[in-house]
Amino acid sequence: MTQPFATLVRFLRHDLWHVQRHNTTALAYYCCSLLKKLLLAVEFFTTRRVIDMAAALTYSTLLALVPILAVVFGVARGFGYNKYIEVWFRELLGSQPQAADAIINFVNSYLVHTKSGVLLGVGLVLMLYTVLMLTLNVEKTFNAIWQVKHRRSLYRAVTDYLAMLLLVPVVIVLVSGLSIASATLTVLTDNYAVLGPMMRVAVGVLPYVLMSVVFMGMYMCVPNTKVRLQVVIVPGILAGVGMQALQLFYIHAQVLLSSYNAIYGSFAALPLFMLWVQLSWTICLFGVQLCYTNQNMDELSFRLQVADISPRYRRLLAIILMSRVCQRFADGKRPYTALDLRRLTNLPIRITQDLLYMLVRAGLLSENSADGKDQEPTYQPAMTLQKLTVGAMVERLDSMGGWHLDIDLHQQLAQVEWKQYLALREQYLAELRKLPLCKEEGAA
Repeated sequence: MTQPFATLVRFLRHDLWHVQRHNTTALAYYCCSLLKKLLLAVEFFTTRRVIDMAAALTYSTLLALVPILAVVFGVARGFGYNKYIEVWFRELLGSQPQAADAIINFVNSYLVHTKSGVLLGVGLVLMLYTVLMLTLNVEKTFNAIWQVKHRRSLYRAVTDYLAMLLLVPVVIVLVSGLSIASATLTVLTDNYAVLGPMMRVAVGVLPYVLMSVVFMGMYMCVPNTKVRLQVVIVPGILAGVGMQALQLFYIHAQVLLSSYNAIYGSFAALPLFMLWVQLSWTICLFGVQLCYTNQNMDELSFRLQVADISPRYRRLLAIILMSRVCQRFADGKRPYTALDLRRLTNLPIRITQDLLYMLVRAGLLSENSADGKDQEPTYQPAMTLQKLTVGAMVERLDSMGGWHLDIDLHQQLAQVEWKQYLALREQYLAELRKLPLCKEEGAA
């Protein structure tokens, strides 16, 4: 048993990551790719504190739940669907009727006070604040999983969040209306031999389809980066099926939860509802991680980060990227994006982005952020090309950070050996300052 287990461990840790398209069959390569994606998703999910992110989103969701549902119920009343929305919500929380009753009472009270003008001031500001914080936290979490270091610009944040705030209630109302229409058609066609069973199957499948489409839309729109459609299809379907499975489990687990309700009484609704919300966010974030591994599989196969690279090699790679950017600027052409530099240097995109971020922090590069999500930020030199030499770059990189230790080193540095070191280092930097990072402007 030891030898097969050791062989399996070696395959998963080493051999699997060296499988290439040219040295195996198409089916074997496809299966290995799926296995690598799954392993990477599970590894990142467990090592990057994604479960803690789900817990944080659970707290934000509880704060914003009542205001969001108040908007949904308000829009539903405008369409005449308020009773159907309430039925839909109770079915959604069918495993927790006490929590559903409490939330609906809160929402109705919120709407009554808003209509009477009591909550038009502070209450409206509080509602907008909780919804905005939830949206910001969701985007921050998605960006963290996608390794995106910059959020949307203020203009895009305001426009996108307002559109989301207005569209989400309408979409929920329309989806619930579609579900009601489907249920009605099922009743009308129940007496037909062929059409009746087909409609029952369609109504049974409809929640899975709608939930999967919702997750696909979230996975594409929320991260502040370009996400391809083909990478969200499978994670969206898995997340949609997982959510429906979670709902069915809660509905059919009332026998198991009866003792819990007997102990905690009416108070049991809150922790059970919080558990349901956290499990829902966990399923959602695992789908986000799958999308990330799907889109970046070629680069993630390296399983390497900048922190794992030696300082010498990291500096060499930074000089290569810097020289490419400077030469592009000297030629008067469009600035490179991170993806352009990745294609030129064959470096993994994650390492390329981290090195560019380091160069921006050092004041060597400036990042030109794009307003549109589909447009990638570009990079150009942050100072004149005459000042940008290899020596200036090395000196800037060595000077990153700060000195916060209250230690007097004058005595130690006054020794002859240290004076020789400092003199040799200055001589080393002086020689490096003679090396330009690019050819002269207009040179071939």
